[in-house]
Amino acid sequence: MTPGFLRAVTGAALALSAAFGASLPAFAQGKDIRIAHVYSRTGPLEAYGKQTQTGFLMGLDYATGGTMAVAGRKLVVIEKDDQGKPDVGKSQLAAAYGDDKADIAVGPSSSGVALAMLPVAEEYKKILLVEPAVADSITGDKWNKYIFRTGRNSSQDAISNAVALDRPGTTIATLAQDYAFGRDGVKAFKDAIKKARVVHEEYLPTNTTDFTAGAQRLIDKLKDQPGRKVIFIIWAGAGNPFKIADLDLKRYGIEIATGGNILPAMAAYKALPGMEGATYYYFGIPKNPVNEWLVANHYKRFQSPPDFFTAGGMSAAIAIVEALRKTGGDTATSRLIQAMEGMSFETPKGRMTFRPQDHQAMQSMYHFRIKVDPAFAWGVPELVREIKPEEMTIPIRNSPR
Repeated sequence: MTPGFLRAVTGAALALSAAFGASLPAFAQGKDIRIAHVYSRTGPLEAYGKQTQTGFLMGLDYATGGTMAVAGRKLVVIEKDDQGKPDVGKSQLAAAYGDDKADIAVGPSSSGVALAMLPVAEEYKKILLVEPAVADSITGDKWNKYIFRTGRNSSQDAISNAVALDRPGTTIATLAQDYAFGRDGVKAFKDAIKKARVVHEEYLPTNTTDFTAGAQRLIDKLKDQPGRKVIFIIWAGAGNPFKIADLDLKRYGIEIATGGNILPAMAAYKALPGMEGATYYYFGIPKNPVNEWLVANHYKRFQSPPDFFTAGGMSAAIAIVEALRKTGGDTATSRLIQAMEGMSFETPKGRMTFRPQDHQAMQSMYHFRIKVDPAFAWGVPELVREIKPEEMTIPIRNSPR
């Protein structure tokens, strides 16, 4: 799909031009709209990046009705591999804006890479639509007016997960990766907890494979606590922190809780029936026409369901097309910002709205309980309830500039 994408777009344009001739002069003569997608084609978050890329291309297809054009202007996607490295992502985005003349950029997969890229968008005065990097600081203290985000942020993750865990008499210890995603996630989670107590934060390197020492520190902090005891895990990419369940946590009365993840990672959830948490997306949960299209077409093309980040990629594509429709195909940054601030658009998760103050997409999250179903290789997150945007007070953490 990826290698032939630009050829397919060009071929579609030529075919339409030949078919309609002079009836489409704007399409034949209009300047291409160039969209750079900077994501982890390789590196530790490769699985996330590839899902986002698939969803993004499917989203452009859906939102343009298969024409890959808006207001008579052809959409051209320029793909860049950030390798999961901040310095590479920064240089790739600069090359996209400077050398490739991208009108708008999307990405990246990693929060650390995103933070390195934010100043580049400000330098070139071009929009960077962040998807799926999560750290609060992206639309918080590191934000600038050229940054929008369709991906959820750490606060949205945290507040929705607090729904499942924040009860009187509950003691919580956190396990997270030692970088922006993990630390911002824990901070937001602690800020969201009002009734339970957080007694310990454990941070481990992103490439950790042996969780024994960290798990022992968590056990030591929780084992003598009264009431419900929970280890809340915030983890992305490689490594399987759920292996700590092998240390017989049950003998201490300790539970594991976490948010949603990609389907391969949720294979570990099968060992944790009844576990509660909150998720950004699971293909079987949202009931709306956009998600129905995504699920049906993903099965048709790939013989598998869309995954966690596929939906995010599609949401980003829909947001871009909606913004370009509002501007009549004008890619001037000032026009796009004006169009996107406060803009609502339909996604696989239902309606999202870019909050004017920090350009964060307000969106639903889903409280789930894990069910084991032999038909699926992963623990199935059954919906407990949809947590709507208006139910979550997401802090505004940026300083407008």
